[in-house]
Amino acid sequence: MQKIIAIKDGETRMPAWSMAESVNFELLDGEHVAIVGRNGSGKSMFVDILTGRHPLKLDNPVYDFTPSTKELVSDNIKYISFRDSYGTVDGSYYLQQRWNQHDIDEETPHVGELLDEAYSLSGEDTASHRELREHLYELFGLDKMLDKYIISLSSGELRKFQLTKTLLTDPRVLIMDNPFIGLDTETRQQLRELLTKLATERSLQIVLVLSKSDDIPDFITHVVEVRNMKVMPKQTLTGYLTSRKPFPVRVLSEEKEKRILSLPDNSIDYHADEVIKMNNVSIRYGKRTILKELNWTVKNGERWVLSGQNGSGKSTLLSLVCADNPQSYACDIVLFGKQRGSGESIWDIKKHIGYVSPEMHRAYNKDLPCIRIVASGLMDSVGLYAIPNKHDYDRCHFWLDIFGISDKADAPFLKLSSGEQRLVLLARAFVKDPELLILDEPLHGLDNINRRLVKDIIETFCRRRNKTMIMVTHYNDELPNNITNSIFLKKNV
Repeated sequence: MQKIIAIKDGETRMPAWSMAESVNFELLDGEHVAIVGRNGSGKSMFVDILTGRHPLKLDNPVYDFTPSTKELVSDNIKYISFRDSYGTVDGSYYLQQRWNQHDIDEETPHVGELLDEAYSLSGEDTASHRELREHLYELFGLDKMLDKYIISLSSGELRKFQLTKTLLTDPRVLIMDNPFIGLDTETRQQLRELLTKLATERSLQIVLVLSKSDDIPDFITHVVEVRNMKVMPKQTLTGYLTSRKPFPVRVLSEEKEKRILSLPDNSIDYHADEVIKMNNVSIRYGKRTILKELNWTVKNGERWVLSGQNGSGKSTLLSLVCADNPQSYACDIVLFGKQRGSGESIWDIKKHIGYVSPEMHRAYNKDLPCIRIVASGLMDSVGLYAIPNKHDYDRCHFWLDIFGISDKADAPFLKLSSGEQRLVLLARAFVKDPELLILDEPLHGLDNINRRLVKDIIETFCRRRNKTMIMVTHYNDELPNNITNSIFLKKNV
């Protein structure tokens, strides 16, 4: 049988890229593989070996992309990484830029321009190629996004864009890192159906890198687990599911739970009965209405789930609460008992809030030590412009330990896996013991053990006095057990 990718006793030329053991792997024609493993286990390193990004000694890997006539490995293997799901940005991007439309350079490309370019570079303008493009546009609702700046897309919309752009190239091997995260329920199901169709009707081998290993689609034929920087032997999907151990119902230890509950109450002087009150709030960008006459009240101690389709305005709504959106000054919004625009500063608002989101992950393109990333949460900055004292660093170490990453304190942030980065940003959200937690898709990229750990931490934290939470997720199983209220946003058309 045709070996599309074959690696035998593979060892990287550079020690910094090496796995704990030599790599042996074959991808055969007709196979579709899921690569699974814990955060930081080496999944992305393994993919870099498969794609040739990390060259191996001897004559590895060996590729056979028949019937493709493309010569370059990069033309035959396309890889959508976790970072790609948030869009490629340069050093000029900053956290609030999506909401500050007047700060976006007019030369910033629109979605339609980039997709047209990708289509023209991906092959001949044949009837089948046009049919694929039309099908992708319909599947992901791209017609309504074509005139948007790429930088202003929501995380879910960016995921749809990146998937479309890559699928238009008609690769021989398609590798996708967590393709379903950031997508609403309907789009996840549509993507599963599309990938199943592509897997059966085209000369295409699909490789999915999955942190959420209970999210394996039915078209997957084999599973490769990466464990402690070791690539385990390939096994059938049935064999993997049969041998997989059940996930624990609780991960946070009793000792750590007690440490969280025994934290001193930093909100003794906090008296806002209504944390958020919005009256007929509308947000528009050009001809688009994102939020229309929204009325919403969040009371002290409530724990809300905020849901809705991709592009329905969830992150826009949260940007009003976090004082990141300049349109908030023109709206009737009361935060922590104070009317917006009545003289309070952005920092007066932010000092009450712990926040994590896809936009924040996108903005943190800085290779600082993780302890400094966490410490920046004490000052509400992206980066760190003042030196914390010993007490502040002790608080940072406390939360790094709670999230199980105390050994990463001095590690450069960008050298971590995407899941480990997310844990660092979560520690940053908790470090100042905020009255309001805003968790926008906080479990992105986390493996099943860490997903359970974070849920345990959220539930424990919210048991304390004067703790309010708003959480965005597209997965019901991500919700902690202490949710009290819900709000669903409909997408304006």
